[in-house]
Amino acid sequence: MSEQPTTTPTGTGQLRTLAVRITEDLRAQLDVLAQLTGRTATEEIRMALEHWIEKTKADPVILRKAAAARAEIERDAQTRQRAIAAIFGGDEAPKPDSQIDETATGRPAQRRGKPAGE
Repeated sequence: MSEQPTTTPTGTGQLRTLAVRITEDLRAQLDVLAQLTGRTATEEIRMALEHWIEKTKADPVILRKAAAARAEIERDAQTRQRAIAAIFGGDEAPKPDSQIDETATGRPAQRRGKPAGE
């Protein structure tokens, strides 16, 4: 039987199954808490994960790592775009940040070196 996607209670996305191995003791505690709160064990786990993710998103170490990962992704994307442009030609290659024109960003172009026409 295949799993049918469902949406979250808030309708913000599809639910996917995640199998997690836990000890019998932890499972017993989870079941007791679920019974006491009137929620299912699945709801308790989802709430705990959401809380943990929100807490982790505020961790300065994680924020620095995320910024570094984002910068690496951007560098890799630019390298790949330049490679495609080199192979197939055209204007697909991204311009360096200092040469992005106003039409792309809504800001005046920032160029280094001699002014145009010199």
